[in-house]
Amino acid sequence: MLVASAQRINGSWNGKLQVGMNALTVVIHIEGDSCTMDSPDQGAFGLPAQLKKCTADSLVVEFPQMKVVYEGVKVANEIRGTFTQMGHGMPLTLKAGKPVYNRPQTPQPPFPYKTEEVTFVNPHDQASLSGTISYPVDYERGKTPVVLLVTGSGLQNRDEEIFEHRPFAVIADYLARNGVATLRYDDRSVGKSTGDVKNATTATYAQDAEAGLKYLRDTKAFGKVGLLGHSEGGTIAFILAGAGKTDFIVSLAGTAIRGDKVLVGQNRLILPTQGVPEAMTEDYCKALEKVYVYKIAYGAMAKANSQMIVSMAVGETKVSLPEQLRANLVTLVETDNAWINYFVSYDPAEVIKAIKCPVMAVNGTKDIQVIVNDNLPVLRALLPHKEGDVIKVYEGLNHLFQHCKNGSTIEYIKIEETISPEVLSDIVTFVQKQKDTKN
Repeated sequence: MLVASAQRINGSWNGKLQVGMNALTVVIHIEGDSCTMDSPDQGAFGLPAQLKKCTADSLVVEFPQMKVVYEGVKVANEIRGTFTQMGHGMPLTLKAGKPVYNRPQTPQPPFPYKTEEVTFVNPHDQASLSGTISYPVDYERGKTPVVLLVTGSGLQNRDEEIFEHRPFAVIADYLARNGVATLRYDDRSVGKSTGDVKNATTATYAQDAEAGLKYLRDTKAFGKVGLLGHSEGGTIAFILAGAGKTDFIVSLAGTAIRGDKVLVGQNRLILPTQGVPEAMTEDYCKALEKVYVYKIAYGAMAKANSQMIVSMAVGETKVSLPEQLRANLVTLVETDNAWINYFVSYDPAEVIKAIKCPVMAVNGTKDIQVIVNDNLPVLRALLPHKEGDVIKVYEGLNHLFQHCKNGSTIEYIKIEETISPEVLSDIVTFVQKQKDTKN
C-alpha cells in the first residue's frame, strides 16, 4: 500500500548512478500516484515503477522489471538514497528537474518561414496522421519542391524526437531556409495521430507515407513531391519509389538487405561493446542466422517450437553458447510481434530494382544499426544506374548522422550535434536539382 501525505515529493528528479567506470543518468518522474523512470544514457524511457512510499521527506520506489528498489530521504533540495539492484546497493542522489542537454541545432523561434498544421488519412484503415508543413522563405505555389519526412522504426513524433534530439525539426528548418518545403508527421498513435500499432508493419507505415504523398499532390501547392526517410523510413522510401509513388527519394541509412541479415549484422557489432568476446559473438551470430531461417520457415508455429528451433540452429552450426545467449535465442523465437515478424522476412531487393526516380542514399561509417558495408554495396548492385543519383558514405558518422567516437547508441544522448551540417547541405543540393528535372 502506498504511504503518502498531503505534502509529498512530486515532479521529476535526476542524478548520476556510478556503475563501474560509467556514470549513468537516472531520472524518476512522479505524477500523483504514478511513477516512471528513464535511463537516457541507455536509451530507456518511461520504465514502469511502483510507489511504495511517498511523503514530504522520504521516497521508496520499486521497478519490478529491473528488480530495482530506490529508497531515499529528502534533504533540502536533494533526495539522498540507495539504488539497489538484485541485492547490490549503490548511492544515488537526485536533484529536482530533468537533465538539461545542449542541442544547438534545435530550431528556435521566430522563424523566417510559414508553417501549417495539417491532417491526412490512410484510406486502408482510416488512421489519421497529423503533421506540420513548413513553407520555405522563397515559396512559389506549384513550383517549390516538397519532401515528406518518414521516421525510423519505433513510434516517434513528427520531429523524430530521440535522445533529446529533434532531427526532423532540424532538417525541416534547414530545408525551409534553403527553398524546400517539408511535411513531417506524428507516427500513428503518437501525438495528434491515431491508428492501430499492434498489428502495424513496415507495409502499414509505407501506406501511411503513401497517403502523405497523395495529400501533398492533391494540394497542388508544390512542384516535385519527394520522400526523405531515416532508417526504416529509408526502406519505405525504396518501397514507394519502386512503386512509382514519388518523384525522388532521400534514404538516410535505409536497409537494402533482408531484415534478418540486418539484425545479425547489428549483433555482430554491438555484442562486443557489451563485453561479449569476439569468438562467442561470432558463434552467437552463426546460430542467430539459422534461428531466423527457421523462424521464417515455421511462421506462426515458431513460438510453440522455440526450444526445438534453437537446438536445431545450435546443432547445425556446431557452436557452443552460454545459457544466457541460448536463452536470448529462445526469446527471439517466442517473440510474436507483427512488426518484427514482417521485418525479419522482408527483402527490399525487388523494389530497389524497380526504382526509376532520382535517388540519394547515404550511410555513415560508424553506423552500427544499418551497417554500411552490408547495405550500400547491395544497393549499388540492385539500383538501376541513373545520372544524378547520389550514393555516398560519410566518414565518422553514426546512425543518426552525428560525428561520433564509436557509433554506440549510448553516445547518442551525449553528442550535442543533432545531424552533420554536411549531410544537411548535401540533401538541399540534391533536392534543389530535382526542381527543374524531368523523371
